[in-house]
Amino acid sequence: MEVPVIDLVVFLVYMAGIVIFGSTFFVKNRDASQYTTGGGKLPSFIVGMSIFATFVSSISFLAIPGKAYQSDWNAFVFSLSIPVAAILAVKFFIPLYRSVNSISAYTFLEKRFGLWARTYASLCYILTQLMRVGSILYLMALPLNAMFNWNISIIIVLTGLSVILYSMLGGIKAVVWTDAIQGLILIGGALTCAFLLLFSMPEDPGQLFRIAMEHHKFSLGDFGPGISQSTFWVMLLYGLFINLQNYGIDQNYIQRYMLTETERGAKRSALFGALLYVPVSLVFFFIGTALFSYYTASPDLLPAELRDISQGDKIFPYFIVRELPPGLTGVLIASVFAAGMSTVSTSINGTATIIHTDYFLRFFNKGQADGKGMRVLYLASLIFGFFGIIIALAMIKVKSALDVWWMLASIFSGGMLGLFLLALISRRAQRAGAVIGVVAGILVIFWLSLSPIYFTEGALLKFRSPFHANLTIVIGTTVIFLVGFLFTLILNRHGRRGA
Repeated sequence: MEVPVIDLVVFLVYMAGIVIFGSTFFVKNRDASQYTTGGGKLPSFIVGMSIFATFVSSISFLAIPGKAYQSDWNAFVFSLSIPVAAILAVKFFIPLYRSVNSISAYTFLEKRFGLWARTYASLCYILTQLMRVGSILYLMALPLNAMFNWNISIIIVLTGLSVILYSMLGGIKAVVWTDAIQGLILIGGALTCAFLLLFSMPEDPGQLFRIAMEHHKFSLGDFGPGISQSTFWVMLLYGLFINLQNYGIDQNYIQRYMLTETERGAKRSALFGALLYVPVSLVFFFIGTALFSYYTASPDLLPAELRDISQGDKIFPYFIVRELPPGLTGVLIASVFAAGMSTVSTSINGTATIIHTDYFLRFFNKGQADGKGMRVLYLASLIFGFFGIIIALAMIKVKSALDVWWMLASIFSGGMLGLFLLALISRRAQRAGAVIGVVAGILVIFWLSLSPIYFTEGALLKFRSPFHANLTIVIGTTVIFLVGFLFTLILNRHGRRGA
């Protein structure tokens, strides 16, 4: 199929515009503080849109419709947990970080438990961001592959380099302002596509809902007590813990809490960005269900290689390329890239900030020279971006990017939320108790993650984890907190007896 020239023009204009706009902030980055905080005076609405755009990525724009196409709305329960996590972050975490007054989310841990805690959490963050960037770059490549039949590997490399360029040169100001623009573009693109699907059914819009209801596509999951399947409660627990980690301790969000002039502005930004995601994610789930109904009603519109339900991640890109009118296809492709680029640029800048603050300043150059600090930030952005591209290339053969991303996020996050909660809630918690808690949590996380792979038959089956993969972060967090808290009580009691 020959692609209309207007679609290519729309997409290329968008890409060039974003890269050029982001790069214009280069001349304003005179020191490391400007690069990482933007002077701390950015508008709260723009920061809120950046928080929203950071959360919405190609994972949301493509993988969520793919997941809804393959199954049902069980994953939407994840979105329902976001307001709770955001409210807790506004009440407890934002005042904490503003009082600590550090651009690093992990300075607080060093103050409570020592340098090891800060290093552990920052390494978990960096590993999580690597997997996130890899997943998103891969998903960004799918629609271009479907549209132009370009090689996916080449697309990943070129788009990755484009994002690296403006996020590396422009710093946090470029990231936040481009995020805000990209957030508006992706909302418009998603709403447009949902509207078109609704009114493209062969009979009438009601046919979409009739087919979806017949196949139980609106189900939020089993409400039973099962722990080995993705039930409603498993997804809700997973969402609560992951989103509390996102809005409570993730550098990508904590850095934004420091960009506004006042604490009140930071709270408004966090609530706005979080609450906006819920209805927008609902649109993404609707798109996936609508695609299922659309192609169930007209199965001949799908090529044979996409009729397998496991190909869900590729259905939305195929619809964008084959079913939308010229011009609009280019807009939707730009929307997918808007979603992905905003998140990738955030991860690049956030990771560079952590490497600069938690490693370079902490270990190598405590009396910072701005010129040297800027070189570290540029180099860290470049190297991290390259590693993200490599991981994206390795994900090309994965069937469901959303499942892989959620599993890897649980593993690499390392249950570090438990360490933060221990530091925040238990004023008596000490370094020894925290260390024991983290060691116990890591051992449990490895068992939960690896036992389903290695304990597959015979006598080894009894050592296999019975828990669903999404519960890894839930159990890991709980173990770290409870073990750390209990050993703190024991150690404090022995300390008093010894005295």
